[in-house]
Amino acid sequence: MSLFKARDWWSATLGDGEEFDQGCLCVGDVDNSGAGHDKVVVGSYMGILRIFSPHSSTTGAGAQSQADQQLLEVQLQHPIIQVEVGKFVCSDQLHLAVLQPRKLSVYSVSGTAGNVEHGAQYQLKLVYEHNLQRTACNMTSGPFGGATGHHSVCIQSMDGMLMFFEQESYSFGRFLPGFLLPGPLAYCPRTDNFLTVSSTRQLESYRYETLAVATDAESRQDAELPLKTGGKRLTPDWTVVLGEAALDLCIPSLSHASSSICVLGERNLYCFRDNGQIRFMKKLEYNPSCFLPYASVAEGTINLLLGNHNNMMLVFQDTTLKWAAQLASVPVAVRVANFSELKGVLVTLSSEGHLQCSYLGTDPSFFSTPKVDAREVDYEQLDAEMKTLQRVIREATRSQGMTPQSPAQNPSSGWGRGCYRAGEVLRESVKVKSSCVMQGSKLTISVRPPLAVSQDQFTLEPMVAFSAFLNGHYPPADLSGDIAVSYSSPTELNPKGVPRVHQSRFDLPLALVCMSSSPAKSATHKITVDTNKPPVNLTAVFPEFYEKAEESDGNSLAVQFLSGARVTVLASKTSQRYRVQSESFEDMWLVIKELVQRFEHHFAQQGVKDLRHSFTGPLPLPEYFQTVDNHFQLRVSAHQYQDLLAERAVQFRAIQRRLLTRFKDKTPAPLQNLDSLLDATYHQLMALADAAEENRLLLEQAFVRLRSSTHLLVLLLSLWQGLTPDQTNILEATLLPLLQDTPTLGWEESCDAAVSHLLRSCLSRSPKDQAASLAQSAGPALGLPADTGRLKKHITLLCDRLGKGGRLSLASETNAPVPAQVQTLVRPGE
Repeated sequence: MSLFKARDWWSATLGDGEEFDQGCLCVGDVDNSGAGHDKVVVGSYMGILRIFSPHSSTTGAGAQSQADQQLLEVQLQHPIIQVEVGKFVCSDQLHLAVLQPRKLSVYSVSGTAGNVEHGAQYQLKLVYEHNLQRTACNMTSGPFGGATGHHSVCIQSMDGMLMFFEQESYSFGRFLPGFLLPGPLAYCPRTDNFLTVSSTRQLESYRYETLAVATDAESRQDAELPLKTGGKRLTPDWTVVLGEAALDLCIPSLSHASSSICVLGERNLYCFRDNGQIRFMKKLEYNPSCFLPYASVAEGTINLLLGNHNNMMLVFQDTTLKWAAQLASVPVAVRVANFSELKGVLVTLSSEGHLQCSYLGTDPSFFSTPKVDAREVDYEQLDAEMKTLQRVIREATRSQGMTPQSPAQNPSSGWGRGCYRAGEVLRESVKVKSSCVMQGSKLTISVRPPLAVSQDQFTLEPMVAFSAFLNGHYPPADLSGDIAVSYSSPTELNPKGVPRVHQSRFDLPLALVCMSSSPAKSATHKITVDTNKPPVNLTAVFPEFYEKAEESDGNSLAVQFLSGARVTVLASKTSQRYRVQSESFEDMWLVIKELVQRFEHHFAQQGVKDLRHSFTGPLPLPEYFQTVDNHFQLRVSAHQYQDLLAERAVQFRAIQRRLLTRFKDKTPAPLQNLDSLLDATYHQLMALADAAEENRLLLEQAFVRLRSSTHLLVLLLSLWQGLTPDQTNILEATLLPLLQDTPTLGWEESCDAAVSHLLRSCLSRSPKDQAASLAQSAGPALGLPADTGRLKKHITLLCDRLGKGGRLSLASETNAPVPAQVQTLVRPGE
């Protein structure tokens, strides 16, 4: 026995994220070229059918030779379970049978020679198809009943019915007796038998004649009930107990005198004669994945290709291991094909879509062992080389990898220094440093709407410049942005490069979305923030909003957003209180956030480490619930518009069909105002589409305002109860589980589920209630609620329990003791 690596002759990676199984691969001269050269047909569970004509990668034809190896790629509507090549039409031509869950299709593949250098053009033409009434599992084909000149098809359904098709006709269907789960299916042409492995773990053989005269399979019959028709009850011709489930079943065509039935089990390999007598059995010491019997040179023996989950392909002659080769992946299907350049090529397919054509053998090695140099060691030279290498390592450590610097971290940025006015385009640059070779470098910049950038993708250079601006009539909920740099770093094992990504975050200045204004004397919404340090002059904290220092005493600051809302900050002269007031509740979020962050930065520069902020006033829940209701009403309107659009579209198509029937009639009838009705319906459709689009824009704006209100509520709760950063992150993730609404999932139902989970776990009233919540089954699927009453009740209860000393912790639900009466509910396996 020799152990070698399978020599890669040709390979391809199919798709991204597709799945394949043992029935998804077949080989044959599917395009009937006449040269006897096989083509490789692959179908995937994503419904993509591909046909390849592999050529050697060492022919030197370049990219053009690599491109014409794939003859055809077609996207079908449903997953492909199995593909077979055979004579499925009354002709000598080969056709392709494609089995899908509810359809059997037979195609012809033809190629047209090209007149230019692009080569031949291949087409897939549907010959006929059968729509199945039951979900298919697998199929087999052959000359059933001794037919000549064409092949019939037998399909096994998931509920145990064998359906027989003869070309374009459905012949009959029979239920297998005692069926539970489908197994592999094969046809033996010599004895005209069908073989399968049942769920009772035994090999069963049924004659085609017995299947044809058995009881009709209009419905599943109980074996103990009397027959309703005059047919015979279906019984197997012979059975053999295997004692284990079968992975695959194959009947190789060796001679006309006898046939062999090969069964691949989970732990054993079986070989039977066509009468059910066992020829040999091989116990396997590994987990097999696929196998393929083929004719042997020695008379009376069988060769088998056996793949396992150790990436090995084993060659057996009966029970003797003759060869073992290592593959690049675990094969789920294996075939032997003959191509124009090489005969007997091993074609393997993995479950992830790695298609490989390989051959067994080795390449000669011309390596010779070099002579050993026995000279004495020069320690001074070794010390000098060691110091040089250490210096290189230190330099690489200082600037290891790639570190994109965000504009907020760039000392030459100028952000926050009053070098621009509100509404103007902010221009900034990004510097990128790298200590390694990069390939295919790209830089991506993203900001949250309504903010936008002039260019979001760049081909990376040492200096990248972009512009940021406000692209909307409402303030954003977040002034931060993200920078991502993607590149490939070559290594010794992968010269093409390993993909890598580095990310960095930056903050845009507040003055980008607002401008200085005169203070407002009165406002509807007021929030007071307290500190434990002496009052601070607002001029020193917000220098960009004070063009002339003498115009203000530093106790008040007023900014006006470009959307029109005005926010005023008033500082007390005698206490450490700061009042923020505005006519818009959600617009106060950015100002209060900047106020808290700049106070921390201001006192940190002075060496103060015990700065604390607090909020003592009542939580503004009514104002917050108003933004929630506004967002919810727009979501309800969006669903109503979708229903109305669907209704009008159905009406529009019905009128179109009637008009088309009238116009095609040889003796036209009066239109009866159908044209006026069609015109009116069209105008209603366009009006509804415009209204739905306007509602969508309003919904995007409402969600941004809802995010601002939620951020403000989280900040006030954090200041009110002195939450730690981890607890604040938990609260923010609970109240903001989504960054945007989706057609299937919205903020209201997601937030309600998250808040309910906190109330049942770490914020429950007692450890008993907390443990009892673990035994509750999963709730219904999330969907648009009828109203926001339940959500507002849960948020109010969340704030109330936080105010009474409740603390947020992800680990609290596992630390709670479980009462004895609850243990029986949550005990696994019961």
